[in-house]
Amino acid sequence: MGDLSEFPLKYKIFLRTYKWRRIDPVPWASVCKPLSESRLGLVSSAGFVLPGQEPFDEGYKGGDPSFRAIPSDSDPTSFVEHHKSDAFGHEGILNDPNLAFPLDRLHELAASGIIGSVASQHLSCMGSITAPSRLIKQTAPEAAEIFVRDQVDLALLVPV
Repeated sequence: MGDLSEFPLKYKIFLRTYKWRRIDPVPWASVCKPLSESRLGLVSSAGFVLPGQEPFDEGYKGGDPSFRAIPSDSDPTSFVEHHKSDAFGHEGILNDPNLAFPLDRLHELAASGIIGSVASQHLSCMGSITAPSRLIKQTAPEAAEIFVRDQVDLALLVPV
């Protein structure tokens, strides 16, 4: 986790003046079955797309609220990164996409019996969305429906 002092001046100003949203009450759902019986889906804000998928729109004011479905049998080394933020070093996730989209690790967890199974599709979205209303009202319900259809019990959220 970075310290505010590590950021360039433009990010310090942004972080100090941004109107952070407060969600009260915080939505919560209890886990209803053991991990070893649960189907797990992955949601990452790394901005990854597969070759041939439309890249995220870096010019979208407030941040592109869309997502890309990533099939479970995808090779993370084939991911193309389109994260718009320059507030972090991208080298790590470019060298090992599993840092931001741990698909290989999920398959390992399922193979070892720690989780019951891996969802057939996972979701990649853009991080650094400063205007999240469209994401909350339009994208999130559509994304949730994908997981409901796939009988996903738990989602692992990986913010980037």
